[in-house]
Amino acid sequence: MRPLKKAIVVGATGGTGASVTEELVRRGIRTVAFGRSRGKLEQLKANLGNPHHLTIAVGDAFRTNDIVMASEGADVLFHCANVPYHEMVSKLIPLGESVMEAANRLGLKVVVIDGIYPYGRRKMDRATEDHPKQPHTRKGKIRLAYEEMLFEARWSQAKVMIVRLPDYYGPTANGASYLGSTLEAIAAGKMAFFIGNMRVPREYVYLPDAAFMIAELAARNEAYGENWHIPGAGLISGREIVRIARQASGSSKPVISLGRGGLSLLGMAVPVMKEVVEMLYLTEEPLVLSGDKYKRLIGPVRATSFEEGITNTMHALKKKK
Repeated sequence: MRPLKKAIVVGATGGTGASVTEELVRRGIRTVAFGRSRGKLEQLKANLGNPHHLTIAVGDAFRTNDIVMASEGADVLFHCANVPYHEMVSKLIPLGESVMEAANRLGLKVVVIDGIYPYGRRKMDRATEDHPKQPHTRKGKIRLAYEEMLFEARWSQAKVMIVRLPDYYGPTANGASYLGSTLEAIAAGKMAFFIGNMRVPREYVYLPDAAFMIAELAARNEAYGENWHIPGAGLISGREIVRIARQASGSSKPVISLGRGGLSLLGMAVPVMKEVVEMLYLTEEPLVLSGDKYKRLIGPVRATSFEEGITNTMHALKKKK
């Protein structure tokens, strides 16, 4: 294991990016937070106590030169930037190519944060990294093409790994995840929507846990060139999540479950919601990630209980209001 000297987080103000940035700063690693909005980057730095070893860089991740200029002296690039659901097919691969071109020019290691869409339907109880990739949705197919692009031989000077998370939650999740939006609304004392079936237990990962395990992987040379799973703390139903969140926030406003019909109606006004419909299969027959490879080669899985993680998240969200 080799300690990281300097890292750049592309997409540092997003859900995973902010959590990874916080973990790197906590470890004392010199970190560059890269994003489009100076205001959001300055807010992130202030939230972390304005640490001297965190610098901000304003730029566009679609412009390779912006990333190259911000990455001077870095040895690892964390690619946490993403594109809106309704722009995934047209923009995901160009974004990844811009990041990989910068990393290739500089000879950087790259840690790409991604999800479980390329797997398609569940084929085993706990999906290992060898789970067959047979996507049947447009978003799953583009995510598989994205993985293939990341591992192409043309990036011969860069080393890349893909870290896969289930749906996530945490103080920085914002509206970037299904559950993040639900918890934000409950914390604000508003009526909330829960995407999918509230009775089916599903897997979620607490972002501070994920960031810890991502940083552990990033420091190991032998982890590059592979896919890694970051599992959550087990399975939990939407009903149980809502119970814990309401208890922590004191809110009693209704939480409405959204299935295909509700999402399609909402999609008339909010294009992103229409795009969620094809991914609803994941809420009905959840795919659960195995952490065996991580445990075997890296160490124990960090798994904060849902009770503690959701309570912490609600308190943090209420403080922001």
